[in-house]
Parts: sequence; structure tokens; C-alpha cells
Amino acid sequence: MLVARGAKAAGRRVICAALNGCASPQLQLECDVFRWVGVVRMGQWIRLLQREGCSQAIMVGRVRKTHMYDPWRYLRFIPDFRTISLWLRRLRRDKRPYTMLKAIADELSSSGVQLIDSTTYCQEHLALPGVMTRRQPTEQQQLDIVFGWELCSALSRMDVGQAIAVYQRDVIAVEALEGTNAMIERAGQLCKVKGWTVIKVSNTQRDMRVDVPVIGAQTIEKLHEAGAGCIVLEPGKTLILEKPKVLELADRYKIAIVGFESAVKEKV
Repeated sequence: MLVARGAKAAGRRVICAALNGCASPQLQLECDVFRWVGVVRMGQWIRLLQREGCSQAIMVGRVRKTHMYDPWRYLRFIPDFRTISLWLRRLRRDKRPYTMLKAIADELSSSGVQLIDSTTYCQEHLALPGVMTRRQPTEQQQLDIVFGWELCSALSRMDVGQAIAVYQRDVIAVEALEGTNAMIERAGQLCKVKGWTVIKVSNTQRDMRVDVPVIGAQTIEKLHEAGAGCIVLEPGKTLILEKPKVLELADRYKIAIVGFESAVKEKV
């Protein structure tokens, strides 16, 4: 929604290839052209974009990778020839998220559609450097940030996940297929002491066309329910949906939100 509104405000005509079961129907109110397309029917996406004269595209939102392991997946998701070809050529031996997204970007490019930075039209919603809330991280949380940042970055480099939960320099939980919110819930079940820290990084390839981390009000609610006291984000690389609401909610729940850069990790 933010990307569509931002693009319209910039004077762009907005064409949406909305993935079935993933996109919100409300999105069509923000677009000039809105069409439902199959999740694994890339040929359908590309024909729509080409027909509408799109030379640039932004890939935004989420497709739950758990769908790949649904026992009914072969009935629910029937690929077209283009997707089957891409799978056989590039993805059948490596299904890591970045590999898949990069392959999709290359396939679009080969059809004359350039995938661009997904934050191009929503820069004002990016995380900023430093502490963004009135609530400051505690001394223990600062130590946990320094301890956990490189660990989390290493996991991202291996394309395992982009978030970890840390308490007193001990890793409580690691994000994998389940996503950040589910990891937060699990961390809360494993650590009953309140005040632990979540660290969330961008993909280490720094490719802003794909897989940009996002948090929102729901994330803060999950952190509060699970007992977390701090969340750490990469400034300029993480989107905060409804930023004023998120910061107000975090202050109400006494949760610090920190924009952290590894080059200055000693000065959190």
C-alpha cells in the first residue's frame, strides 16, 4: 500500500500483478490497473507488465515460503511453463530465499522489466540511525546488541534468516522459515525473563530490490506479549509501517527501537 501510494504521489502509473492469496484486495484502490495472477505463474505476471508498458517493477510484500512444503501444494499452485523452466534451470538445487528472488529479478530483466529498489517510493518509512523511541536501551541491551549483531549478520549471509533473539549474550531463538513474528513468540516461550532483545538485519547482499525487512504495529504487539524490551534494525534498510504509530506503541510498552550500524557498534 505504501509503495503504491508513493508511486502515485510521484506521478507514476501503477500496475499491480497481485499474487493470489498474498495481496490484499484493498490494494486495488491504490492502483490504475489491478489483476490477480498465480504465485507460480511468472509468464502471467510478465505478460501483464508488458501489455501495460511497464519497464520498471517493484516486488513488495510477502509470500510465505511454508507454502512450498504444503502437502497439497501441487494442486494449489500449478506453475506455468516459464516458472517450470526457471525452476529447472536455477532453483531446483538451491531454494534459499535470496537465490529465488534473484532468479525472479533476472527473469523479469530478460523480459524487459527492470526490478528496482523496493524502497524507492517510501523512503520516509525507513528506519533511522540511533534510538528512534523515547525509551532508551538498557546497559544490558546495549551489550546484547553488540554481541548479537555480527551473529545475526552471519546467519543472513548464509541465507538462514534475518533475525535472532538475545538475552545476556545468549541466543534464545533464531529465525528461519517461520518468520520474525513466529520467532518472537517462540523466544517468549523459551525465555520467561522480560527485557530481551530482537536483532533484525537486511539481506547481506544489500540488494534493496528484494527481501527488505519490515516491521509494523503487529511486530510491537508481538514483542510486548512475548516480553521483549528492545528491537534493533538496520537504518536505511528496514521499513517501518505506520512509523508514528509504531514508535508511540513502543514507548507505551517500554520497548526501545534502535537503528544500528555495525561501523559504530561500539557507540550504541
